[in-house]
Amino acid sequence: DEIPTVVGIFSAFGLVFSVSLFAWICCQRKSSKSNKTPPYKFVHVLKGVDIYPENLNSKKKFGADDKSEAKNKSAVPKNSLHLDLEKRDLNGNFPKTTTKMQGSPDLENSSPKHFAERKKDSVSPDSLKSITSLSSEDKQDKLGTLFFSLEYNFEKKAFVVNIKEARGLPAMDEQSMTSDPYIKMTILPEKKHKVKTRVLRKTLDPAFDETFTFYGIPYSQIQDLTLHFMILSFDRFSRDDVIGEVLIPLAGIELSEGRLLMDREIIKRNVRKSSGRGELLVSLCYQSTTNTLTVVVLKARHLPKSDVSGLSDPYVKVNLYHAKKRISKKKTHVKKCTPNAVFNELFVFDIPCEGLDDISIEFLVLDSDRGSRNEVIGRLTLGSSAEGTGGEHWKEICEYPRRQIAKWHMLCDG
Repeated sequence: DEIPTVVGIFSAFGLVFSVSLFAWICCQRKSSKSNKTPPYKFVHVLKGVDIYPENLNSKKKFGADDKSEAKNKSAVPKNSLHLDLEKRDLNGNFPKTTTKMQGSPDLENSSPKHFAERKKDSVSPDSLKSITSLSSEDKQDKLGTLFFSLEYNFEKKAFVVNIKEARGLPAMDEQSMTSDPYIKMTILPEKKHKVKTRVLRKTLDPAFDETFTFYGIPYSQIQDLTLHFMILSFDRFSRDDVIGEVLIPLAGIELSEGRLLMDREIIKRNVRKSSGRGELLVSLCYQSTTNTLTVVVLKARHLPKSDVSGLSDPYVKVNLYHAKKRISKKKTHVKKCTPNAVFNELFVFDIPCEGLDDISIEFLVLDSDRGSRNEVIGRLTLGSSAEGTGGEHWKEICEYPRRQIAKWHMLCDG
């Protein structure tokens, strides 16, 4: 009976010893693991200044005592946090020997100088920006200068115009800060002679040097003509940008003595036309196969202000006429309180006859008013018998079917 008892006692002692040995080994592994140097990437991240928020105390960051924390908090300013982070060892801990920070006289003496330099650097970009902005505004007001020559050939009864160059054009492309200019020239008032130069890429000082000869113009009629130069910038993805225009009345210009060199400042288009009843941008397309007319009311600008409310609520009414009889009517939505309205509304009209000879279309821009009758702001008529830009636009629609042609038009009194 004694042998089993002794065996049980030894077994119990062995079990206790093995459990204790296992616990001791685990503690040793844990302590050695905690003292092991962390990987390099982790240490590299810890060296950064901005990885910890400034509101965390040093105990949460590095495991310091409350006493040393209170002592350092009273003796060391907040800005010293970035300096202390650089003094840590590879384990991210501070060295045991702590030294009291003292202000360096060199640092104190140099700080006003550094502040002065920063102030100087911070002011100079603003001043440069203001200077450049002023210069850019001055450049925007000036649209450049056009150089050309006029000559009359008496033997061939030909009027010769040489477009030499343009200088100082504004940049119409904001990304490349340049333009792709070309020039359209028209002889007024008949507008039978229309020519244009080639497009010169990415230049603000284009040298065209192109000569245009107009035959069959008697010298006696030269005094009654006016040259109209339109300077444009080519745009591949949308309608070409208008830079400006030059008008040259030939009355009083003597061409009998030979070639005459001239230069004129380019002026903004429609500067003198911006006042009045405003302008309307419309686009039309005639489909000869389906015998339909597509009308797009795009934009209106410079509309006059209303007498009562100050700003108008414009909308456009479109009337289609056949032999002076209205056969169809449509209207756009009302745009509230704006002198520059964007409509972008499309209408399709069926033409009752072949061709557009007896067809005309009328655009009425009205001011919507619930309390009283809507007032007509301006009127525009397009047709074969229309005068000015209305007749020109209609002629282009008839000459080029299946092509959407858009133009700005001045509005007449309603």
